[in-house]
Amino acid sequence: MILKITLIFLAILGLNFSFLSAQEIISDSSQTTSIDLKFKPISLVIPTILIGYGITGMESHGIKNTNFELKEEVNENIDEKRTVDDFIQYAPFTSVYLLNTFGVKGKNNFKNRTVILATSYLIMGSSVLCIKSVSNVQRPDGSSKNSFPSGHTATAFMGAEFLMQEYKDVSIWYGIAGYVFATGTGMFRVYNDRHWVTDVAAGAGIGILSTKIAYWTNPVISNVLFKKKKETKSTSMLYPIYNDGKLGLGMVVSF
Repeated sequence: MILKITLIFLAILGLNFSFLSAQEIISDSSQTTSIDLKFKPISLVIPTILIGYGITGMESHGIKNTNFELKEEVNENIDEKRTVDDFIQYAPFTSVYLLNTFGVKGKNNFKNRTVILATSYLIMGSSVLCIKSVSNVQRPDGSSKNSFPSGHTATAFMGAEFLMQEYKDVSIWYGIAGYVFATGTGMFRVYNDRHWVTDVAAGAGIGILSTKIAYWTNPVISNVLFKKKKETKSTSMLYPIYNDGKLGLGMVVSF
């Protein structure tokens, strides 16, 4: 089981590096397209640690015991469940559009940031669904066996990294606020007895990594799939017409 999940994770990284290679090819072979490679291996450290901790926790007795101890501690102090995590998971990435609506401009225009968000969501969603289908981890509340990883947490951290990337040059506090909401989402998933801590850690790592991959591969998507058409010059001229006592207007357009 761990092997299958690890292979899925490596496949995600492999997809990322294949896109990076494509960027290099385009940059070398095209005189009209300039693509800036912004990939930094150090960016993989945090998401890899989080995902690695989650995967290791599926078999590690020590981490499993920690999961159960925390579950018991939480259950002893829970009076009622709060489903706020169903909503705040979307707060970070929707904040990007709200800020733009109120005139706070981020790194990308509407089209580019939407393409990046869609790419992030596709990578994150497909990764979570694939891993859930093979992990077979029972939820703390016993309701189902699709606990690993946490989809809510993955969505929240995907959005938090999206918010960070768009607004870190404006103010780092926008990104920090996004990560506060994302962390709160993960905590509520544990609080509501829906996920283990390892589920949340892996979900956070997948969310962050998905957005980073989306930003790294966006030059390929923008320059290849959404290549701008060559501009064509056109001229037009209006002129008066008088015929049989009637006054009119004529127009000539050349392309």
